[in-house]
Amino acid sequence: MKMKTALTIAGSDCSGGAGIQADLKTMTMNGVYGMSAITALTAQNTIGVRAIQETTPDFLAQQLDAVFEDIYPDAVKIGMVSSSELINVIADRLLCHKARNIVVDPVMVATSGSRLMQTEAVAALKKRLLTLSTIATPNIPEAEALSGADIKNAEDMQKAAKIIGDSCNCAVLLKGGHSINDANDLLYSDGDFRWFEGKRIDNPNTHGTGCTLSSAIAANLAKGYDLAESVQRAKDYISGALSAQLDLGKGRGPLMHNFDLSGEFSKEA
Repeated sequence: MKMKTALTIAGSDCSGGAGIQADLKTMTMNGVYGMSAITALTAQNTIGVRAIQETTPDFLAQQLDAVFEDIYPDAVKIGMVSSSELINVIADRLLCHKARNIVVDPVMVATSGSRLMQTEAVAALKKRLLTLSTIATPNIPEAEALSGADIKNAEDMQKAAKIIGDSCNCAVLLKGGHSINDANDLLYSDGDFRWFEGKRIDNPNTHGTGCTLSSAIAANLAKGYDLAESVQRAKDYISGALSAQLDLGKGRGPLMHNFDLSGEFSKEA
């Protein structure tokens, strides 16, 4: 049986809670073979980001070509990309290799509050990457930046998701929270809205939750599930991880991915 594959294009988190480390753990637990192309090295933990060192555009292109020319990914997740130069490289290589099932998590600010994307890169993200994506997964502040709309309630979420989706020709999963609702996410796809209800789980260990959700969506798209089912399965996965209440670190600890080593996600290929 051939195992499905997924590629994460993102930054490295040395503390292991977010970025490519979280992505690869998530892909493994969701039953796909994970690969990575690193956009930046970060010195960070759950408390904050100390330093960022970008990959050169040429080296990022070499990483992407190396993956696609050998183990073609069934899905691609894109996370932290801090500059327009790297965004353009990613877009060019994905087009060249005819990548499919592209999930873009428009990471602009870390959970700790540290800014991870240059201001000028936001326009390039919208023009080059969101227009290639199957689905984008912004949170409330990211959706405000991408849409130019203020989001104060559920109706505002619908308005912002439609602006992003229609202007970039992609589906949008606008993640709830941020005092807007309990934990309800909104999917806008092909002109239709669908709410995915969730219950806020009292767990301070949320470092890497955005990376985890988008990677789980990519993993399920790689396995052939449709978009709505992939989102639902990803939400179920992250809810299980949060409910496990496993703990590490002194700050807002990382989301733990080994909550169910004997369960469905670890067994499923």
